[in-house]
Amino acid sequence: MPIIHLETHINAPVNRVFDLARNIDLHQYSTKQTNERAIAGRTSGLMELGETVTWRAKHFGVYQNLTVKLTKMEKPHFFEDEMIQGAFASMKHRHEFVATINGTKMIDRFEFTSPLGLLGRLANQLFLKNYMRKFLLIRNQELKDIAEGQAWKE
Repeated sequence: MPIIHLETHINAPVNRVFDLARNIDLHQYSTKQTNERAIAGRTSGLMELGETVTWRAKHFGVYQNLTVKLTKMEKPHFFEDEMIQGAFASMKHRHEFVATINGTKMIDRFEFTSPLGLLGRLANQLFLKNYMRKFLLIRNQELKDIAEGQAWKE
């Protein structure tokens, strides 16, 4: 099972970063490279514990749907979402937030299992893990830019 671990330092208070990370509207903005849209469940505002969202996005030239549920949350320290339907065999994304002297350390732990057994494991090694890492890095940079500027007020 591939695991992607990222740490992003953000010069903004932990409460702001926590809320921005679970904001559906910001998520759509930060994933514009894949035209990601919330199409069912919670489609705007802040995700709360027990809620689901179905995302529709274009990856590898194909539109795909992914439904996730926010399964764990302790404000403003962490939340976790898990795939309940989608292209992966399984997927779990833990988001942690640690207050620092000058902001917040945001920690992502993204775990997934590809379908198709051996072919899926080969795809992970050849390109999928790197693709997902880059996807998360872009999203985190967008979140960081908004949290550190004035756009978060919108």
